[in-house]
Amino acid sequence: MKRILILVLLLAQAGVGFSQNVSVNANTQGEKFEHLWSKSVGAGRANEALRAGWLEQLEKVQEECGFETVRFHGLFHDDMFPIVEVDGKEVYNWQYIDEVFDRLLDLNVRPFVELAYFPKSMAAEDSKTIFWWKANITPGPEYQKKWYNLVEAFTQHVVDRYGIDEVRGWYFEVWNEPNLYGLFWDATKTQYFELYKASVQAVRSVDSQLKVGGPSTSNFVADDRHEGEITDTKGSTKTFTAENINDLQWKGVWIEDFLAYCAKEKLPVDFISTHPYPTDYPLDPRTGKGKDFSRNVHSTVVDIKWLNEVIKTSAYPNAEIHLTEWNTSPNSRDAMHDFLPPAAYIVRTNLESIGLTNSLAFWTFTDVFEEKGGGHSIFHGGFGMINFQGLVKPSYHAYRMLHHLGDEKLFKNDYLFVSKKSSNGKVVALAYNYPEDHYKAVPASIKKIDKYERGETRQLTMELTNLKPGTQFKLETLDKDHGNIYNSWENMGKPEPPTREQIKVLKKAAEALNTEIITVGDNGKFNINRVMSPWSVVLIEQIN
Repeated sequence: MKRILILVLLLAQAGVGFSQNVSVNANTQGEKFEHLWSKSVGAGRANEALRAGWLEQLEKVQEECGFETVRFHGLFHDDMFPIVEVDGKEVYNWQYIDEVFDRLLDLNVRPFVELAYFPKSMAAEDSKTIFWWKANITPGPEYQKKWYNLVEAFTQHVVDRYGIDEVRGWYFEVWNEPNLYGLFWDATKTQYFELYKASVQAVRSVDSQLKVGGPSTSNFVADDRHEGEITDTKGSTKTFTAENINDLQWKGVWIEDFLAYCAKEKLPVDFISTHPYPTDYPLDPRTGKGKDFSRNVHSTVVDIKWLNEVIKTSAYPNAEIHLTEWNTSPNSRDAMHDFLPPAAYIVRTNLESIGLTNSLAFWTFTDVFEEKGGGHSIFHGGFGMINFQGLVKPSYHAYRMLHHLGDEKLFKNDYLFVSKKSSNGKVVALAYNYPEDHYKAVPASIKKIDKYERGETRQLTMELTNLKPGTQFKLETLDKDHGNIYNSWENMGKPEPPTREQIKVLKKAAEALNTEIITVGDNGKFNINRVMSPWSVVLIEQIN
């Protein structure tokens, strides 16, 4: 007994977290579940989808991560030429959109259609713009009528081109983050609701079964800044004066007002969309300066549960939930996006969200992304799970591993998920170490990575029983030294840019996880007992 106590003390001093001994019967039927993480993924803007690198990376993540749809901005932006002038008359032109959609469908990916932004001829004469590519966000005269005509003609065109059975499987989302006044929408809340009305009526005029939704707002907030018709920059007092932001009641923006408006106008709402980033960037009403707030590890799940309750008590209790943007932060220059910790966060949050939402779309699959222009470095904190040169990041491995899971849940706890494939009976498990000493804030918006390299280890002890002797399992471990591409680039001396030969070496390093094969003995049991380093993720997959 004394020796055991000494061992416990030594392990505690070494920072080893203790875990329960898990035993799972592999020869049992589990609880069915959907792969919400594979339903959709984000990208930058439509025009970027015309590039070879963008398409190559989409093909890779579709094959390896199973993404079914992709969402992006700027479908109706002028660089897609949806309206052109011919003989002094404006006519619709779908050639560029067709090129994008044709290629998506060839890759077995459907568009998650974001209806935005205004073509120049439809925007106000002095329209505000966003991004270096100048997306028009101010509605012009008679915008409802003109927008209706554009959306109706577009919808009719895609139905004619791809067939009604295909397009009934698409989602039509109205605009992007209209609550961010002057940033993505230069008009009022009511005007956005009117835009939704015109959009849904236009889409449904083509076919009554096409799926339309909104309000595509950002973010969840704990104060009143979005209660009025436009953002009140002085409405963030509660957030800035709270002793602990995680004690506040966070809620989705415009959701309740949107549902009430649609019910009053008798408008269809097939799905609710919003962007539950676990971070917040309000302005301090006392100083006018902004601040980064990172919420705790549970925040996304708490937000989704709030959304479920609101929808359940609304006039649209059967509306689907599509969270069309999500990442550790909505900052396309957040260094953390390139590092290891987001992988464990991605796995943990997606597994906790099973049964709560129809999709949780990672923003984005690629660093071929130019909201702030081109990145200054090959690793510049871009959203993508793959960088510009095609180097996969830890976030990519998180989604690839999630995709390998089965469709029946056998066991779940705070660090381990065991599943089974109903098609062939094979067992697949994911273990992850999101250190408990980092629960208070998600890994985001940091200037230095050092504090995230520290953290508690975790003891992984699992037994699978009732297996056929000779059954083999492949173990793939993502950790600081395997699949963590930033470290490989750093060890190479951070070449900027890498040579063609260096890129080939880095691509191999980015894909190279620590791989083991374990064979089940005559007792029909698979056992694993090891210490997991901070932020590591382990895929345990039956291969025969």
